[in-house]
Amino acid sequence: MYYKKIQMPREVHIGPNVLDAVGPICKDLRLFDEALVVSGEHTYDIAGRQAVEAMENADFGVDCITVADASLDSVKKVQDRIGNASVVLGVGGGKIIDVAKLASTNESVHFISVPTTASHDGIASPMASIKKDKGSVSMQAQSPIAVVADTEIIKNSPFKLLSSGCADIVSNYTAIRDWQLSHRLTNEYYSESAASLSEMTAKLILKSAESIKEGLEESARIVVKSLFSSGMAISIANSSRPASGSEHLFSHALDRIAKKPALHGEQCGVGCIMMMELQGGDWRFIQSALKAVKAPINAEGLGVDPEEIIEALMLAPKIRPDRYTILGERGLTREAAVNLATRTEVI
Repeated sequence: MYYKKIQMPREVHIGPNVLDAVGPICKDLRLFDEALVVSGEHTYDIAGRQAVEAMENADFGVDCITVADASLDSVKKVQDRIGNASVVLGVGGGKIIDVAKLASTNESVHFISVPTTASHDGIASPMASIKKDKGSVSMQAQSPIAVVADTEIIKNSPFKLLSSGCADIVSNYTAIRDWQLSHRLTNEYYSESAASLSEMTAKLILKSAESIKEGLEESARIVVKSLFSSGMAISIANSSRPASGSEHLFSHALDRIAKKPALHGEQCGVGCIMMMELQGGDWRFIQSALKAVKAPINAEGLGVDPEEIIEALMLAPKIRPDRYTILGERGLTREAAVNLATRTEVI
């Protein structure tokens, strides 16, 4: 008998100073005794130390480990430290959360997501982006049992990260169109409810664009809620499809090619402009949407060379041959890539 499993966080806590309550939150979730806090060297000072103290105040025995990147070596390093821990807390940005998420999944231990930035939708999704030899790959993992997003901490992160999170959500528009295309041409599974939630999230972030300003707790709350909603669409679909299409393939390709890649969400946003044009949609709408959330709209804004944009467009469909998108199976010729990037004002 076929059945579908949908895994979602049991509790979500979003607001100022909620990190101080992470210990009692774990108690309410019936997690006891030992905990492992995973953080980065920088984010430990921002929130990791506070998380350790909050857990110790709730009578948890706490071990702490810092990791530098989202690699399989980092995942293994965390797994080796889990020991008797009943829960792993990922305290930091996307890389830290992805490492803690995958390590806890591999060791069958509960995971709590404690983001210090709101730069992409991995804070609540059951996917982890891990670097391998040929670039980042998306790996299946568990959803966090809880999300604890302290908006007082997140509002103080660089505004560039918040803007990147908004751009990641805007890119849902082209991801959904790619998913629908694949459903029609290859009969890939398609979830109307997941797609609707993903698109609604993108619309809401644009509706709130004027309220998203630097240093405002309310702005941090709006973006975190939207990223959480996008992550829920991924959980419902049990796939990254509702939030990852040709624009994400372009971003992953740019990660491989660019001397100095931009932020993930920023690259997806610029990719979304070009993919919307290929899909026959209103690419200027996407361009305006990204301007509204103060995200880059071209190569110059990303800080990458125009030639790197062209090469990434040609490489993109080879990143995930199993994922059908508007780029097809063979991708764009050089001439087509140059024309696309030029007419959408990306180069």
